[in-house]
Amino acid sequence: MTESEALSFVLRGKNRVKILTALKEGRKISAQIEKETGMYKSHVSRALKELLAKEMIRCVNPTDRNFKFYELTREGKQSLVEAKKILKDIT
Repeated sequence: MTESEALSFVLRGKNRVKILTALKEGRKISAQIEKETGMYKSHVSRALKELLAKEMIRCVNPTDRNFKFYELTREGKQSLVEAKKILKDIT
């Protein structure tokens, strides 16, 4: 995926931006992301799956059934920085 495609993917979903922003602080489980962002569990779950598929985040312990920790990848960090710049310019 090109940098432009990754950025477009992030900007098309406000929940994706929220989750990437929450993970900017470090590793978190989905319950922490839900609490910080105020998002519903189903919305967090869907966005996490989408971001995992695009390799913007990674699960550091995928075999754990209850407490999966997620963190940003390099691509996720870069996309978040660029998305924040664009959102700042248009708001």
